[in-house]
Amino acid sequence: MDIINPLAELYAERFSTEEDPALSVIAENTRANHAHAHMLSGHLQGKFLQMISQIMQPKNVLEIGTFTGYSAICLAKGLQQGGKVHTIELREAEIITARRNFNIAGVEDKIILHAGNALDIIPTIDLEWDLVFIDADKPAYIDYYKAILPKLRNGGVILADNVLFHGLVLQDELTNKSALAIREFNQFLRGDDSVDKVLLTIRDGLFFIRKK
Repeated sequence: MDIINPLAELYAERFSTEEDPALSVIAENTRANHAHAHMLSGHLQGKFLQMISQIMQPKNVLEIGTFTGYSAICLAKGLQQGGKVHTIELREAEIITARRNFNIAGVEDKIILHAGNALDIIPTIDLEWDLVFIDADKPAYIDYYKAILPKLRNGGVILADNVLFHGLVLQDELTNKSALAIREFNQFLRGDDSVDKVLLTIRDGLFFIRKK
């Protein structure tokens, strides 16, 4: 189900800054050629990610779940001079597509794409993170969070996607594995006093988390 009224989302897009032409091409290609195009961040959420990055001007950004590269491109637009987005993707087909899309957007020199399991890769990157975007397999969200938080600077931000999970988290009884995992993640965050957080009703739900 659409937890956010599609008409409201279209209205919000119409009154937001227009989508970058390269991102429009990438979005159209994804929708035309990918069986799971609904996973694309898209115009409204992408613009939000871009603006958060531009406000923070981060040096080190981590993304877990590259997909076709749309969100990584948005995050790269706010980097300070010399900054990098480190994005992690498990699937080879997505890696090939994302690299092509980074070139289309002209940001290939700002993004480092790591191939493999994020829980194996995160400990090998010796950086302090300013901004993190989590948008990968839902059952691992708590594990990702626990791996990231010690390496997130004080005042750093984590954005976690799909935290409303198509509205399924609102149901009393759940059988969907990913929805159950997201509800557990949300409940886990609720009890974490080391961060400030707000759950935003953007697209499929976006948790905005700031380390104290």
